[in-house]
Amino acid sequence: MGAEITTVGPDLVVVHHGTHTHRYEELEPGRVHELDGLEVETMPDPGGELLARFATVNDVHFGETRCGVVEGHEHEIGPILTAEPGEPPYPVTMNEAAIAEIQAAEVDAVFVKGDLTTDGTDEEYAAFLDTYGGAFGDRLTHVRGNHDAYEGQAYADWPLQRIDLPGATVVLLDTTVPFRSSGGLTHEQLDELDAIAGDADRPVVVLGHHHVWDPRSKERSDTYFGIHPDWSERLVDVAARRPRIVGYFAGHTHRNRVRRFPQTGDMPWVEVACVKDYPGAWAEYRVHEGGIVQLHHRISSPEALAWTERTRGMYLGTYADYAFGKLGDRCFMLGR
Repeated sequence: MGAEITTVGPDLVVVHHGTHTHRYEELEPGRVHELDGLEVETMPDPGGELLARFATVNDVHFGETRCGVVEGHEHEIGPILTAEPGEPPYPVTMNEAAIAEIQAAEVDAVFVKGDLTTDGTDEEYAAFLDTYGGAFGDRLTHVRGNHDAYEGQAYADWPLQRIDLPGATVVLLDTTVPFRSSGGLTHEQLDELDAIAGDADRPVVVLGHHHVWDPRSKERSDTYFGIHPDWSERLVDVAARRPRIVGYFAGHTHRNRVRRFPQTGDMPWVEVACVKDYPGAWAEYRVHEGGIVQLHHRISSPEALAWTERTRGMYLGTYADYAFGKLGDRCFMLGR
């Protein structure tokens, strides 16, 4: 692989060459820099004091042993990959490396947006709690995803959790519908979110496991992979009515993507790639007086990069383009 720009912030650029990482810090904001033979323009200065930092991860999948599986198509879509003999399970490799990077960033809070497990067993959930709870203690807030509720399990099913940080309020929604891959919400959740955003004296960042359906779509399926179209429309309506809501951030799709809808203008509807395989990601949010910056971080321990380079070619070689996204899907500013 040639040089690949992974992260761009106001003062930071990270370039990957396969399993090698080049990190450039203390750069001047809003300038073009030549790094690793590439021209890279840093983000503008968001303005004002840095008030808080928080991190998110999703699709951590404790207990998974086979990567690249599409149920019913195991012999048609490949490759299917596993950890090599003698290696730790790859969710352990990836999550421990993500945690080490998040700890080094000295964040104020950590949010895990669902798919804590693969099969939703008590043992897998306990492994998640031991790993993330042991690392972050009361800084950790988490919620279930579809993998955690296929058998109707009820752990981590808090409908709405609110964390107030300096400069931002973070709301984590449970979008899971037990026994289903797709998601939904309730009137009670949306009413509470509406009230929080209506009374807010700071930007409100909304998180959930499932992504929203595009209100412009002509396809309106009851089995839509993300949040059901009816509930997606209601969530978009709340965001359109409450300008304090500055973004919605999901997992579930294992990709980096940003969409914007006419009803909510420049507000991003975001999906963040998974921890467990390519590109192997966590997201950092820097809350400034002048705006909030999302920085996508590719997990960069040697062991993590070795695994995610192996998984780059999944799904008949299409996965890298799907999962990595464009730079604007990974790193951007909101709430200015």
